Amino acid sequence: MAAQDRSPTTGRTQLRDLVRERKAALGLSYEKLAARCVDPESGERTVKPSWLHRLATDLPVQIPDYPMLRGLAAGIEVTLGRVQDAASAEFFGVDVAWSASGEARALVESLDALTSTQREQLQRLIESIARQE
Repeated sequence: MAAQDRSPTTGRTQLRDLVRERKAALGLSYEKLAARCVDPESGERTVKPSWLHRLATDLPVQIPDYPMLRGLAAGIEVTLGRVQDAASAEFFGVDVAWSASGEARALVESLDALTSTQREQLQRLIESIARQE
């Protein structure tokens, strides 16, 4: 099953924002950035300049697969985890919530849609589960 094009109408732009920020910081054209997007596992270039341009200019794009994310992380010089978090948030509505210590994280779908009361309830649930061990 081929990945579908996803439009920016969801209001989520985490991956787009990350790519725009890193492209500007690195001072690269779409062509030069795409040339750097090489999957470290396969050694193949995984991202086309046209895909980067569409992403950065808020046009619909194919949802990236895992090799694309690995190549993109290498190209924009950030960790794979950071690219995965941004893509998960933008394309699938999954938010990452870090613990206060920064040692643990939870993936929560639509975290921003929860009220503060619901977030507190979720925190209490997690704490009660942790106490059971």
